[in-house]
Amino acid sequence: MNLGQALKMAVKSISTSKLRSFLTMLGVIIGLASVMIMVSYAKGQNMAIQQYYKSLGSNRVTVSASTNNPSFESINTVLQRYCAKDHKNIAGFTPDETLYGLNIQYGIKTLISDNYETYPTIYLGNEQFSTCRNYTLSKGRDISPLDIDGFHQVCVLGAATAKELFGYSNPIDQKIRINGLPFTVIGIYQAKAEKVAGKKEDTEGIKSAMEAQDRLILLPHTMNRILNNNQAVSQFTVKAKDADALPRVVSGLTSFLQEYTKRYGGWSNVFNDSGFVQQDNKANEMQQRFLGGIAAISLLVGGIGIMNIMLVTVKERTREIGIRKAIGAERKSIITQFLIEAAVLCGVGGVLGIAVGYLGTLILGKVTFNTILLPDAGITIAAFAVSLLMGLIFGMYPAAKASGLPPVDALRAD
Repeated sequence: MNLGQALKMAVKSISTSKLRSFLTMLGVIIGLASVMIMVSYAKGQNMAIQQYYKSLGSNRVTVSASTNNPSFESINTVLQRYCAKDHKNIAGFTPDETLYGLNIQYGIKTLISDNYETYPTIYLGNEQFSTCRNYTLSKGRDISPLDIDGFHQVCVLGAATAKELFGYSNPIDQKIRINGLPFTVIGIYQAKAEKVAGKKEDTEGIKSAMEAQDRLILLPHTMNRILNNNQAVSQFTVKAKDADALPRVVSGLTSFLQEYTKRYGGWSNVFNDSGFVQQDNKANEMQQRFLGGIAAISLLVGGIGIMNIMLVTVKERTREIGIRKAIGAERKSIITQFLIEAAVLCGVGGVLGIAVGYLGTLILGKVTFNTILLPDAGITIAAFAVSLLMGLIFGMYPAAKASGLPPVDALRAD
């Protein structure tokens, strides 16, 4: 008997017991769909985390430094000059000082620092703050060098702060008061939290962190003279041009600041969050493997179910096997028939499992992460291949048992 005949007989055998065949395939369907959905869930979480890091600003380097330069040249001026010279590797530089405990007021609306849900972070920066921090203007303009050099009392608001103070009215050219001093609103940044992938508890922490980024007020860094007792700015952000330039930027800044502070005294620290990104990626890969392994157990259970059903099938078809052997059927043809039958069961179950897993992943992505989430093609193909392999492995014992039946005993069976 050739392969085509064996396949035809296997399909005919399966169709004679549709309920049993469906129950046999059910374990494979559930197992394969579980693998796809659970791995996709881990993938969705990783997308949300990556989106958060991207919102902070990619290839960002945080610098803390203070010196005792007797010429009174500020560390801000020194760093700005250094970054301007290294234009091949550095795309942006800004002071990034944070002010705390200031009262913010517009009309009768007051934001106080005790209310963490509405109080914004007040930054002292320059015209490259949005570049380094990955903000985009939605209205008005950004801070300019003229604002900095002219000590202009202007500000740019984050989307959440603008909404908190002004509601749905236009804030541009309106004045807010910070510690009683008037500042003209010249621009509004686009909201970052609206882009977060997810609205459920799975991404609640990430979304909350991104909403905090929309609560800000940016002032020219020269406002430290009236709002921070003229304290020298010591926090800065430097943006590398790309990921390849990041190590060179970190190394160059570290060497430069160490030499500078050694000469004039002071301290410095250079830090970038790429290490945290890599750690999160590794943790996510481990999570995907772990969840995939748990779901793969369902495939194993499905394979055991196939073996049990095939053993029942062998017992029910003992007389058929005896007749085939009596008329000269070889052992390998009987083994082939039962292996093909098991493989067909797993193959059909695998196709149905892929359909269920694909639909489940789409629903999961929309409900949990508020995005279109597709199953990983490699994982899907691998899971389908494993389901077929399960059919062959767990179909081997029933097939061998069927082929080993003596013809006389088989013919005597009821």
